[in-house]
Amino acid sequence: MLLPEMLPVLEISKTQAGGIFAVYFLVYTLCTPAMGVLSDCFSYRLILTVFTAVLGIGALMMAFAATFFQASLFLSIAGFGHAACWAPVVVLVQKWVPNNRRGTALSFVSMGVGSGVFLWGILLPVIVSSTDWQTGWLALGYTALGIALLNLILVRNPNNNQPDQVNSKPGLKEFLSSYRKIFRQAIFWKIGVSYLLVGFNVIILFTFLPVYTREILNVAYAVSTSFISVIAFFGIVGQLLLGPLSDKVGRGRIMIVCSIFLAGSVLGILFSGSTWTLYILTACYGVGYGAVWPVYAAAASDLFPKEYSGGVVGLWTVFLGVGSIIAPVICGWLIDNTGSYSWVFQLAMSAGVLSTLLLLTVRKFSFE
Repeated sequence: MLLPEMLPVLEISKTQAGGIFAVYFLVYTLCTPAMGVLSDCFSYRLILTVFTAVLGIGALMMAFAATFFQASLFLSIAGFGHAACWAPVVVLVQKWVPNNRRGTALSFVSMGVGSGVFLWGILLPVIVSSTDWQTGWLALGYTALGIALLNLILVRNPNNNQPDQVNSKPGLKEFLSSYRKIFRQAIFWKIGVSYLLVGFNVIILFTFLPVYTREILNVAYAVSTSFISVIAFFGIVGQLLLGPLSDKVGRGRIMIVCSIFLAGSVLGILFSGSTWTLYILTACYGVGYGAVWPVYAAAASDLFPKEYSGGVVGLWTVFLGVGSIIAPVICGWLIDNTGSYSWVFQLAMSAGVLSTLLLLTVRKFSFE
């Protein structure tokens, strides 16, 4: 959301802007599997407190970025902290709820993410218009540090994950030895690649939709960021509807529905000619976007031994990260060299279609 205001100040191209996000997701991707393993072995409270603080420090440093290199470095620090903000949370939540309520529980947790994006989509334009984009980063950074303090005070480890009982959990060697069996399962790879394509699709919308509406449709900054807020708001709707529904009809069917929403909405955006049409299409996109994260996360515990679910989510996040890394670079280069956003949205749509087709090849969502 802050990217459109940063471009002229940092004097960077779209390719370089995509590169900044690519570095962020590279660090996030490389570190997430380790965080998943750590969550299977150590204290959730410690992990969530320390790494949320690191995320906040990275965001604070972004306020002082003056060059492409500095922005890449500072955002990568935020990415390092962010790596521990999903897989450990997913595992912790699933330890507190029955197996047939995973989708519902993770949907409610994901609502917090959607609410945050929605809220910041409203606040950041006000902050930036009143001050500057640097203040926006400071607000994000101090908020993350406050959340880290709340994690320290409020987060409690489940009974079988108290620090003095760490040895009762699977050790790192035991977890790594289970990789061979996990990697032999075709469903692991199919869902992983599908997740990669989802990441490719999503990061294009979040990175370039505000810039596209600002530069091509000539809308105000507040309007350009409001589309992200719409996605976040209707993401909550998707979580409320599709997350619990996945507990009843199965994760696979809802994964397919989410991919259809992601692909179809981007196709509409490609041919949209008005602001109000974009609001409708981003609302539809948000329904699929919001549900995709808890459903994929819940599938990890459905398909693989529960004690290894954090590592599996971490491994799938590597696929997600790969898609999130390559998409901004490719799309930034396309925009710089063609001057058009058409190819960018076509790529996002194609990724959604391929994700749908890949999931349709999965005959049975079970671990065998």
